[in-house]
Amino acid sequence: MPKSDSPGPMTVSPWQPASTRRRDALLETPVLLLMVFLASLVLFTVGRLVEAEGRVVSLMAFLPAIVAVIGSVKQTVITAVWSTVVLFAVLLGIHLNVLEVIPPTFGVALMSGLSIGACRYRIHRNAEVSRLRSAAAALQRQLLRPLPFRTPEVVIDGLYQPVEEDSMVGGDIYEIAMSPYGTRVLIADVQGKGLPAIGTAFSVLGAFREAAQREPGLLGVVDALESAVERHNSFASRAGEPERFVTALVLTFDERSCGLVVNCGHLLPCLVGEVPEQSGPVPLADPGVPLGLVGMSPEPRRIEEFELPEGDTLLLFTDGVTDARDPFGVFYPLRERLREWSGIPASELAATISADLQKFTGNNQRDDIALLALHRVPGTGPGAGAGAGAGAGAGAGERQAPGTAGGEASGAGGEVPGAPGASGGPSPGAGGPGGPDGPCGGARTGS
Repeated sequence: MPKSDSPGPMTVSPWQPASTRRRDALLETPVLLLMVFLASLVLFTVGRLVEAEGRVVSLMAFLPAIVAVIGSVKQTVITAVWSTVVLFAVLLGIHLNVLEVIPPTFGVALMSGLSIGACRYRIHRNAEVSRLRSAAAALQRQLLRPLPFRTPEVVIDGLYQPVEEDSMVGGDIYEIAMSPYGTRVLIADVQGKGLPAIGTAFSVLGAFREAAQREPGLLGVVDALESAVERHNSFASRAGEPERFVTALVLTFDERSCGLVVNCGHLLPCLVGEVPEQSGPVPLADPGVPLGLVGMSPEPRRIEEFELPEGDTLLLFTDGVTDARDPFGVFYPLRERLREWSGIPASELAATISADLQKFTGNNQRDDIALLALHRVPGTGPGAGAGAGAGAGAGAGERQAPGTAGGEASGAGGEVPGAPGASGGPSPGAGGPGGPDGPCGGARTGS
């Protein structure tokens, strides 16, 4: 089966993190000046009440330092001038001569100058960090495949929005590969936050792109990802950095209506059906352990089948979706929303979810978000192509037995039981489990 297509432009979310919308000043200048005036008035009144105007009003020296933390350089300068002038006037008003007024006034002016310098340094540093954050987010976007993307089996749209904050940026990634064995899809989430998580994510991404083309079996692809995480953790350990694990879903789609998936500790995918009753989480078995922790599990990883009929949409997502919160701390009710989205065209579903998330959270994103919406290419499925029978073509390599190109024996990690043999054994379409005419479902373990 030829594997060629031209990806369309990526669906870019209009979501901008709150940190990128903040200006250098947290308050408008009139509001801030009003607060400074009220603070000065309070200090002067208290000083008159305790008959110690000079000492109490001297506390105005701290106003520029406070404004330097939350305001702009302009606001800090205005506050510094105001504090110096008011202190000078108050000290003169209590019958002190000029020589007595100059030392405290000079002290306030000196502290004001230090506050202005600190404000300039803060703004400059924030600008540098913002550029680094934007560069990291741009790098993530450039290394991931643009969406929407169409393959001979599925059309994939989605949403990808990294948080442009150094302490919050995570390692959410996805990838789609058109391989000789069908369309392979990865969505993964690296444990932890910060720029080091991106390094782990990119090691998984590179391993998937290579293994998706090389490995005839889906378990072989997952083993390659496991090895990549182990190598990265080994290097991180020698460098004194923490080791990380990665949750992931690895899927394969061919011309059948069934999809194959290996769940490595990731969130269950969900289906949005043509009718509300068909929407809900995909009923998969135990999710297994994340990548990097396979040595802690006595059970081997296994491949599971699920039904993806034409007309339904499969949602793959990271915890940035399910952990999104509204201003009151309530988590985003993804499962409750699934039925509401039934009937929405698959091409519009990702944009609908993006708009709904923005509205729910008040446009305040706190974690990376990756979401893929997959649906079958119209006209594909059982009997739609020449590869639906025995000895299916390259697009069905996931379920071929030895003797066919790219095949793999069911007893040695094969993807689907009942695959045809090299001598022209029974076709998967002959009612065998997992065939085009048989029910999807079930699981197989690898060797």
